[in-house]
Amino acid sequence: MNLSEYVKKRNGVPFGHPNSLRNNLQRSLGANNFSVFWSFWNPIFGYYLGKKIFRPLKRIFPAALCVVLTFVFCGLIHDLVTTLIRVKVSLFFAVWFLLMGIMVVISKQIKYNLSNQNWIVRAITNLSIIGICLLITISLNRVFKFY
Repeated sequence: MNLSEYVKKRNGVPFGHPNSLRNNLQRSLGANNFSVFWSFWNPIFGYYLGKKIFRPLKRIFPAALCVVLTFVFCGLIHDLVTTLIRVKVSLFFAVWFLLMGIMVVISKQIKYNLSNQNWIVRAITNLSIIGICLLITISLNRVFKFY
């Protein structure tokens, strides 16, 4: 599957379509669990992470570990940008994304499904998981100083 096909599959509209962002937000925030949220979020970045990081790792490691490692790698990319801007090493995003990757694996393992809930409940749940992971990262940062 190429990038254009992947984006259309995730957003329901072709790459560059005016409704692409709206569809992305509706589908990701309204996903029935946190794992599905990430399958819709940022399809362009997700395409390359899946193709260049997750799939090669999956040849060596179990899928759950590959998910977590892919999230950490994504966090490291965000940290690289932060480090370049601040001219100071940061690992904040790597830790935050590590926690979110763990939550993706947990959500797959426990197979919770909010599809019977309305969109706002699903959106609040998904955003809450992100927020909780962020708060834990901030708390850990106070102790370990990731940046």
